[in-house]
Amino acid sequence: QVQLVESGGGLVQAGGSLRLSCAASGRTLSAYAMGWFRQAPGKEREFVAAISTNGGRTNYADSVKGRYTISRDNPKNTEYLQMNSLKPEDTAVYYCAKRPFGLGIAVRPRDYEVWGQGTQVTVSS
Repeated sequence: QVQLVESGGGLVQAGGSLRLSCAASGRTLSAYAMGWFRQAPGKEREFVAAISTNGGRTNYADSVKGRYTISRDNPKNTEYLQMNSLKPEDTAVYYCAKRPFGLGIAVRPRDYEVWGQGTQVTVSS
């Protein structure tokens, strides 16, 4: 069973940037579409971005489009989320997740089968 571990979160001022990483162990990630989600206190987990197995197709939430970039490095078994022009409303715990084998990108949390433990991103105004 694959395990996912996020890193790269932290405290940043509004307008700043962070890059999140999601490293996989136990199985290669190259066969799976991947996604990033976030959850702020008192809110439901929401879709942020997703990427296909070879990185050729991506999808973004409207709230992050143009500011965030999802990517993957399959030989390194790692997925990334580059976050620029951060806003206080981006503050949340960010999670990476894996789709089942053979399925494409998706936007609903219930469509993902394996999750990381999350990394906190806090954007100060």
